[in-house]
Amino acid sequence: MKILKIEFENINSLKGYHSIDFTKEPFTTNSLFAITGPTGSGKSSILDVISLALFNHVPRLGKITKNEIATKGAILTRNQKNAMARITYSCNSGIYSSQWTIEINRNNNLNDYEMELHDHQSGKLIDLKKSLIPGKNEELIGLNYDQFIKAVLLAQGEFAQFLRAKKDERGELLEKITGTGIYRQLGIRAFEKNKEASQEIIQQQNEIRIIDQNLLSDEVFAEKKQDLKEKSQTCENWRSEIESLKKAIELKKSVSDLESQLSNLKSSEAKAKSQLEDFENEQGKLLKLHEKIEPKAEGFREWSQNIARIKELEAERSRLSNKLISTKKHIDELLENASALTRLKLSEENLEKGIFDFRQRVLDLQQKRADKLSLYTTRKEQLKTELRDTEISVSDDPAELKSNLKTAFSTISSDLDKLLQKHQIARIEDISEEKEKLRVFQKRSRDAYRYFIELQDSRKESAAIMEQLKILEPELKSAPEKIDKLSKDTALLKSDLANKQLSLENLKLRASLEEHRKNLVDGKPCPLCGATNHPLAEENAGSASVLETEIASLTKNYESSRELLTREESKLENIRKNFREYSEKLKALQQLEKEQIQRLSTNYEEFSNLKTNEEFQEYENSLEEKAQDLANMERSSRLSNSYKNALPIVDEIQEIIDAGKNLKLQIDGLYSGSNIQNDVQQLHTNWIRLLQERNSLTEQLKTITSQHSRNIENQEKVESELKSFCLENDFESIEAARKFLLTESEASNYRKEKQQITDRLTSVNASAKTLLEQLSKLKKIEPEQERSILEKQLEDKTTKLGSMDTACKEIDRILKNYEENIDRKTKLQKEISEKEKQSKRWRILNELIGDSKGKKFNDFAQDLTLSRLLSLANVRLKDLNDRYLIDKPEAQEDDGLVAIDQHMGGQRRSVKTLSGGETFILSLSMALALSDLASKNVEINSLFIDEGFGTLDPETLDQTLDTLERLQAESSKTIGIISHVDSLKERISTQIKLTRNGQGYSSLEIS
Repeated sequence: MKILKIEFENINSLKGYHSIDFTKEPFTTNSLFAITGPTGSGKSSILDVISLALFNHVPRLGKITKNEIATKGAILTRNQKNAMARITYSCNSGIYSSQWTIEINRNNNLNDYEMELHDHQSGKLIDLKKSLIPGKNEELIGLNYDQFIKAVLLAQGEFAQFLRAKKDERGELLEKITGTGIYRQLGIRAFEKNKEASQEIIQQQNEIRIIDQNLLSDEVFAEKKQDLKEKSQTCENWRSEIESLKKAIELKKSVSDLESQLSNLKSSEAKAKSQLEDFENEQGKLLKLHEKIEPKAEGFREWSQNIARIKELEAERSRLSNKLISTKKHIDELLENASALTRLKLSEENLEKGIFDFRQRVLDLQQKRADKLSLYTTRKEQLKTELRDTEISVSDDPAELKSNLKTAFSTISSDLDKLLQKHQIARIEDISEEKEKLRVFQKRSRDAYRYFIELQDSRKESAAIMEQLKILEPELKSAPEKIDKLSKDTALLKSDLANKQLSLENLKLRASLEEHRKNLVDGKPCPLCGATNHPLAEENAGSASVLETEIASLTKNYESSRELLTREESKLENIRKNFREYSEKLKALQQLEKEQIQRLSTNYEEFSNLKTNEEFQEYENSLEEKAQDLANMERSSRLSNSYKNALPIVDEIQEIIDAGKNLKLQIDGLYSGSNIQNDVQQLHTNWIRLLQERNSLTEQLKTITSQHSRNIENQEKVESELKSFCLENDFESIEAARKFLLTESEASNYRKEKQQITDRLTSVNASAKTLLEQLSKLKKIEPEQERSILEKQLEDKTTKLGSMDTACKEIDRILKNYEENIDRKTKLQKEISEKEKQSKRWRILNELIGDSKGKKFNDFAQDLTLSRLLSLANVRLKDLNDRYLIDKPEAQEDDGLVAIDQHMGGQRRSVKTLSGGETFILSLSMALALSDLASKNVEINSLFIDEGFGTLDPETLDQTLDTLERLQAESSKTIGIISHVDSLKERISTQIKLTRNGQGYSSLEIS
């Protein structure tokens, strides 16, 4: 993976658009380059652009959201509306550009960020949601975010801390730097899995113990089984007896039911005969009469329909005649209304032309008035536009408005003349030029004031530093004498302590030859000489005790004196350092003051008479006052033009109003309605409708009269035939005979009813015969006992069987529980055996790597990772500095990392004893090693190394840069170094220079 181009816009202090193209000069000639600039100029922001464009992450902030930007003021440059970061990179699958953007909408709120990925080979955007772009970059590059910032963006701070850390702290840092926390999780998981497996086995073993406690003995199980067998046989015998009793009771019930059914059938037979007789007396007679006249049914129906139709036609003829009379009346009324509207005598022949001509006259007048109204609206809007910036409102009274305009024009012209005379401006046209001159002068005034304030600040800072130097000078003079005295006192204490320790050693040597003296007690005889007084033993013991007390006191005093000496030496070093830094800073400030004074006197000579903040402020106020007067003059000029332009418009509006009133009088004299179009259209529509209605009614009346005549002729013919039929069949009249004619449905219902009664009677007779035969058979096998006695016997037997059956079920439940418990116990034993086999691997794995905090496996993995990292670091270190190798501490050593000094015969030293420059070289080799480790499966051709070069001496700096140049040449890597070391800037010709301006923004230059 190689970064080809970095583009960004408005990121942190880097305002505007910037581009760094590594495929062009000067990077194609020399791929080792430096990113230089003062603190806060945006050097690290360039690295932020890379991780932001690829992963929407920034190392110093984490994942970026619009809330993060809004609350912390991060990423987006102050006072800008948008920000963009774009990285073009090459990888195994091609060349891609990944872009991140964000912007502020027109409501001054941040929109959410956007991301997109462009494939240069296809020339198209890859269709992915913004949340999936970082994952796609990870897939293409072969590194996730954590690996990327360790393999490409190398920060020295973590490794400098890592080198000096103790073992436990080193493990945490290594886990953070390499991202190997997974091993801790694996150790915890192995412990938990073993615990889970063991817990399940213990629970199942407890369950087996509970089952054993509740199992029946073999004797009790056999007794229960035999008891169940005997009770079950008794139940079977009783069930057979119960079935016999049920059958006997059922037979008794069947006989009783058959006898009841026979009784019901006899009742049904009598009822059916009665119904048949009633039917024949009533509906039967009607049915016979219907069947007698049924052949002439169609004639009777036609006769009835003709009568009804003749009546309908006569009614319709009367209705149409009345409606025709009404329509003719409405036509006459409409002619009168049209004549009244047009004020002309109109007839059927000239009505349409008359009303349409009248409508056109009215419409022409209304259009003329509408045109005047439109022109009035246009001129009024024109007047409002002309007066929109004035305080005069457009009223409906032109005379009043004209008076107000003249007064305002006179007042504003007078004020403008006064201001022109005050500032000696000859013409109104010169105001803009005067404003521009004043704006330029104000800017120079503000610049001069800013530089004046900077000069004042420099003088204050110089005064403060001089005060500090005055405080440090006495301390700088007195400190060496104090340190010299402390040094002598410490040396004297060290000498006394050495002498006392030597005396104590000699005393202990003599005591080893006379060990038995320790056991001598005053008053008791010595076993060697018999003496009861032992002064030498007391003297010996007393001397050793005194020496040890003196040595302890001297040691304490010596350590205290040495510690005080160290503190004073350190304090003196700090004083010298501070004095040197203050002196250098004072020198720089004094030089800056000279430059500031020179700049003010050379570039802003016209402000040389202003000596204080108050004088500058007063001068600025006078300029502001003049600027305000010029703005007022411009405004007065605009208002004067507005009033002047508005006056002729007001006159034109008055003329339009007068013409409109005249047209209104003409319209009102001709037409008093509200809508001439609707009135005439409605009149015409009604006229056409009434004429059509008159013609239609006349035609309908002819048709109805013709139909009525035809129906009369047909009715006379039908009536003649029916009268002959009635005389032949003894019917009084056609109407009397027609009453006996049933409808088809009525006749059909009567026939069906008669058939149903007949069928029911036949069915009852057949069922009664069948039941008699069945009853005869059942009587032959019917039991002699009464049904109540049999039911009592059944109840007793059923009760006994229920009790016995309950006892059997209870015994059966006990036996089944026993068998289930045996099966469960066997199954549990098999499961325990199987789980013990399966959990063996977890037990072994837990013994090897598991513990509750994951420390065992994490320490093992971290040790391997550390060994691999140190091995790779030593390879890099050989190129940077052949003096040292980095190694893990041995058992007897301090638990920090060890530097092996190969120039001192392989002497092992704690890295804590190394200088700042040596520590940087080691931490750089570690950072490069981590990059090698993180990119073991991915070729990394872009590296960025952040700061740390300031701790190197010139020789080591040259050697480090030689190594980086060789690394770049051998691998074709693009290597960027972020630093503000001057000698480094001189050594590396290709540079990305960042500079800050007075507003806090930075600019970027490539050289």
